Amino acid sequence: MNGIGLISVNRQPAIASRFHTLVVQPTSFCNLDCTYCYLPDRRSLRLMSDVVAQACAESIAQQNSSHPVSVVWHGGEPTATPTETFQRLLTPFEDLRRDGRVRHEIQANGTLINQRWCDLLATHDFEIGISIDGPGTLNGNRLDRGGRATTARTMRGIQTLADNGLTYSVICVVTPETIDHPDDLVEFFAGLPGCESVGFNIEEQEGADRLPVSEEAAYRFWHQIVRYRLAGGLLRIRDVDRLADYLATTRAGLVDQVPYEPIPTVSHDGQVVLLSPELLGIKDPRYADFIAGNVLHEPIGDMLADARELRYVTEFVTALNECADRCGFYDFCRGAQAGNRYFEHGTFTPRETAYCRTTRQALIRAAANHLTPQGGPS
Repeated sequence: MNGIGLISVNRQPAIASRFHTLVVQPTSFCNLDCTYCYLPDRRSLRLMSDVVAQACAESIAQQNSSHPVSVVWHGGEPTATPTETFQRLLTPFEDLRRDGRVRHEIQANGTLINQRWCDLLATHDFEIGISIDGPGTLNGNRLDRGGRATTARTMRGIQTLADNGLTYSVICVVTPETIDHPDDLVEFFAGLPGCESVGFNIEEQEGADRLPVSEEAAYRFWHQIVRYRLAGGLLRIRDVDRLADYLATTRAGLVDQVPYEPIPTVSHDGQVVLLSPELLGIKDPRYADFIAGNVLHEPIGDMLADARELRYVTEFVTALNECADRCGFYDFCRGAQAGNRYFEHGTFTPRETAYCRTTRQALIRAAANHLTPQGGPS
C-alpha cells in the first residue's frame, strides 16, 4: 500500500507517503505579538542554517516526485530573517526551482517588506501571502511587542509590493471581535492594491487563552460571504472557491480520493514534525514532542516511511476513519486539520472539532441556505 494507514470504507491510503508541501522555518522569531498567537518560541532569535536548507532540498530531490513541491517559508516571521541569510537558504533549491520541481511560497505579516525583499521575492518567483485581519480596529489583535497597532506598517509593506507589481493573497483571522463585520472585511480586502484573494481563518483554539467564535456567529459570517459572491462580488475568497470547485468536480463525477497531505514542517535546526505546522515547538512527552526525525540525519522520505510508528500519526489515522465512517461532510473536508484535534482535545482521536463546525460545516450550511430550502444553521 502506497501510503500511511488506510481508510477502511474506500481502501485508500489515509495519509500520502510523498509530500507536495514542505513548510520551513527560516527563523523562530516574530516581531509581532498577536493576541491569538500560539507559537511558543516566537521571541527566540534563531536562524536556519545553510546545511538545514541543503538537507531540505536534498529530501525533495531524493523524493523525485512528478509533481512540484511547494516550499512554504513560514515562521515565526520569515521576513525577520536578514535578506542575505534568506538568499543563502534559497540557493540549494534553485536548480529544483528552475527545473519546475519546486515553487516557493511565503507567509508574512508585511511589516518588514521593503525593496530588498521585493527584489528577492520577484527573482525567485515567490507566491506571496500577507497576514492582516482588516482595517483599523478590526486588525486590533495584531500588535507589536510594545502593544502598538501594526496596521499602518502592514499597509506600507502591501503598497511596496504593489509598487513593484507583486500580487499576493491575504490570510485574515476572523476573531470574536470581527466575526460580525463580514461586509467591512470584504470591502477592505476588495480595495487592497495587488490583492488577488483572501482566505478567512475563523480563529482556532491553539493554546492562546481566548474566547471561541460560536457556531451561530460563524454561520452568519459565512452566510454574508456567500451572499457577496452570489451577488457578483469580484474578490476571490479561498474558502468559497474551494467549495465551488468541490461541487463542480463532484457534479462531473471527477472527485478523487486524495490522501491527507503529510505536511512535513522543518524547524530552524532541522527537526521535523508531520501533519500540522502548529505542532512545531510544542512539548508533549506522550508524543515525543511530535518529532518525526531531523533532516540533518535522515531524509524526509525515510521519516514518512516510518511515520506509522508515531503515536500521533496512528491516532490521526483512527480519527480520519471515524470521519469517513460517520461524518456527512467528509468528502468535502477530508478530515480537516490534525492540529485542531490536539489543541482542542489533547489527543488526535476525536472525530469532530470546533474548527470543523465553524469553518467547514458552517460554510456548507450557509451555502446550502442560499441554494436549497434545506439549508440553515444546525
